[in-house]
Amino acid sequence: MPSPFDQSRYQVRMEWGVSGLERAAASDIVVVVDVLRFSSTVARRIAAGVTVALDADAHAVSLNGAAVAARAADSAAVVFLGALVSAGAVAAAVMAEQQRRAARTSILVIAAGELSSREPGAALRVAVEDLLGAGAIVDALGALGIDHTSPEAAAAGEAFRGLRPALRHLLTASGSGQELIDQGLRDDVLAAAQVDTVSSAPVLRDGVFVPYA
Repeated sequence: MPSPFDQSRYQVRMEWGVSGLERAAASDIVVVVDVLRFSSTVARRIAAGVTVALDADAHAVSLNGAAVAARAADSAAVVFLGALVSAGAVAAAVMAEQQRRAARTSILVIAAGELSSREPGAALRVAVEDLLGAGAIVDALGALGIDHTSPEAAAAGEAFRGLRPALRHLLTASGSGQELIDQGLRDDVLAAAQVDTVSSAPVLRDGVFVPYA
């Protein structure tokens, strides 16, 4: 029986982490957003012609984004990685997938957030960069006419639109950004704050992220 929290009435849905993936209705497409830095890094590597395996190394780098992608892959969904840098490319790939299916396609955008540890049941922290990244995907989908959004997805889209001029500040000032800057990775944070600098969309196929084609 449908839950009032599964967003099944809407074409575009938005949730947080693995628990959100399980709470939301099963979707044809899942877009995993882990802006700092998993999604952004993979998007740039894919654009450079390098495929990226969703393996132990990926899980070591990404505490939550890789876990969400792996769980999503257990379903029949097409799994994309989304980021600010690739929002337009991912939206275009989603549209292409819908056209390939020749049917209305449900889309779940998952903001990865950040887990407090690798222990089972670890608390999930809402990460502003992933909210904005998810919002960028929702906004780009809306620009293509895929705009039947849940309230959660609509709120993320509005957050991105309203705060877009401040993305560099917001990412560098965020907890995740400050953590990376302390590690000497300020340039990575600034690069992740750019919108639509990557023209290819990473899609997970047989355990490997490759360009959607």
